Amino acid sequence: MARGWESKSVEEQQSEASQPSTQGKPTNNPESRQRANTVQALRLKRARVVEQLRASQNARFIELMQQELAYLDTELAKLTHS
Repeated sequence: MARGWESKSVEEQQSEASQPSTQGKPTNNPESRQRANTVQALRLKRARVVEQLRASQNARFIELMQQELAYLDTELAKLTHS
């Protein structure tokens, strides 16, 4: 089972990596490269949290991971919509 979850995570990461993270914005300057790196890091953290949610059966841990997921989604929204 663990191997299957691992594969899904890798597939998600690969599909996200193949999508342009800045949606047409040039990544020539350091600020836009930093933003793209931050967005990518947040997406990877989000994928990890989603996998932990799927694997967990502890209600307190699930609640914590849901809070973390909400925080990551908020941060991603700030970076991708500004």
